[in-house]
Amino acid sequence: MNSSTHPAHDAHGVVAPKAPIPTYEPDFRLDGYEAVNDHVADQFWQHITIEQDMLTRLAEHHTEDGEHSFYVMHNRAVTWGIPGEPQIVALHLKRDSAARTFRFTHKELPLPSMAQSWLIARGCPEDKILLPDGMGTTPANQATRALEQRLRSDGDHFALLTSYTHDAEPIETTVLLRAIDEKAPLPFRVLLEEVDTDAWTHTLREGAFATFEAATQWWEAHWDGEAIPLPATSPPARHTTAPGVPALPVHPAPPRGPSR
Repeated sequence: MNSSTHPAHDAHGVVAPKAPIPTYEPDFRLDGYEAVNDHVADQFWQHITIEQDMLTRLAEHHTEDGEHSFYVMHNRAVTWGIPGEPQIVALHLKRDSAARTFRFTHKELPLPSMAQSWLIARGCPEDKILLPDGMGTTPANQATRALEQRLRSDGDHFALLTSYTHDAEPIETTVLLRAIDEKAPLPFRVLLEEVDTDAWTHTLREGAFATFEAATQWWEAHWDGEAIPLPATSPPARHTTAPGVPALPVHPAPPRGPSR
């Protein structure tokens, strides 16, 4: 994310609006706090602090007691790293106000809705972590809004296998998921987010595949420039996944996408 008037070098729905805006560097509210131990301090520096000036706060929520803070952020530094890497950071800070110490967990994810889902699963109310109006592009249609809402609510029913964020024109992100439920009839899902930088909107679509090989074939064809539509699928019925079910083993990742 940057303050330029055009989004040529940033990702999908979290690029800056056309009008210049200041960089919204997050405030982690850690004045007077120390990491609970040296390992946490080192990890926080490595994953968060070292690139803090490159992080843009997209949404945040703090509990009234100050014990928990939740952030959805865009990491501009990723655009200079390995092509295609996820650019969204979900961060959960946990403070001990009596001991004045903190712990944290975080996750790099390809889409804001997936980051929101990860935080919601850790206790953040859904309505408190939505992106405010004007922060990034606007959903182009109701189907995109509905799919993003479902990802926030049901995201823990799928394991992330791989993703690719293409942050130059055409700006788009592909995500490959696998259902945690081994009995799901179409367990492999591909999400495709595309940004219209003229209308400043984004669309998000979903395709369902019976096999990893079929999903990989679509992925390869898409990144080879073939305009093959995603197999249509209706939203799956809500269901409850048994607690403690681990993510399924990750298959060899499909091709990531074009190099920069």
